[in-house]
Amino acid sequence: MIHTGDLKIRALSPNDSTHLVKWLSDERVLAYYEGRDRPHDEKLVQQSFFPEEDGETRCLILYADKPIGYAQFYPLDPPEKQLNGYAKDDIVYGMDQFIGEPAYWNRGIGTQLVTAILHYLHTEKRAQKVAIDPQAWNERALRCYEKCGFRKVKELPLHEWHEGSMRDCWLMEWVAPAD
Repeated sequence: MIHTGDLKIRALSPNDSTHLVKWLSDERVLAYYEGRDRPHDEKLVQQSFFPEEDGETRCLILYADKPIGYAQFYPLDPPEKQLNGYAKDDIVYGMDQFIGEPAYWNRGIGTQLVTAILHYLHTEKRAQKVAIDPQAWNERALRCYEKCGFRKVKELPLHEWHEGSMRDCWLMEWVAPAD
């Protein structure tokens, strides 16, 4: 699907569940994604990452052919667009991702990953905007997204349940360059 340098992003397959179980039972990963109070076993991975068709594109991230993480992207539906102030006819995507192998953190791979997905969404899906809603305390994610061209649009108070409480998030937006 996407290939740039050592980075490859391909569609998630049923055999990939073992990677997701490994990553989503690692407290270092869960601190940022899903929460340490929500480790995933095979059953929860199947429910969360392999549902019936729901319009989301779920992907495995590989670096030098080693599985290192997960990404998903999806067109925002009309209620989500309206809630976030987008025009009905705007082509807006949402995305989420994590690097599940901590040895690959702080190496610039997240920036490469987000940049590659943005390029794909703009060129292949004709996305005009991409929205993302990281938790406000996650400075590393905020810096990565800003490096990739996202800008904070509005604060989302008490927006996401994480580790026993509602957490503030930022709605961040990337706008496609004029063609």
